[in-house]
Amino acid sequence: MPFWVEGLPPGAMDAATRFHGDVLPRVLVALQGGEDLVLIFPPADHTHRGWRLAVIQQLARDAAPVRINAVVSDDEAAITAATAYLAEASGVTGQLLALDGNGAAEVLSAS
Repeated sequence: MPFWVEGLPPGAMDAATRFHGDVLPRVLVALQGGEDLVLIFPPADHTHRGWRLAVIQQLARDAAPVRINAVVSDDEAAITAATAYLAEASGVTGQLLALDGNGAAEVLSAS
């Protein structure tokens, strides 16, 4: 189930503080329902990755066997694809996936 995280301040420390005070209590209530959860974060600079990943990893440990993951994107198609994938990926939990909606590129050179 997607859970949209919105309205956080741009600074990482302020965003983490607001998340823990305002959003986390609602996430914990949602997890009590026993349904897997995917948090949807808006894009932010690199300073947000640490606190977001720590939150998702700790929630995954605490909520098991309920799964929780997060995606970072503002691309609706990418979010829809990722949440559909995560719904079927029964072994994936505690992950923070940054999406850009451009799809995977070739990893190795053909030459």
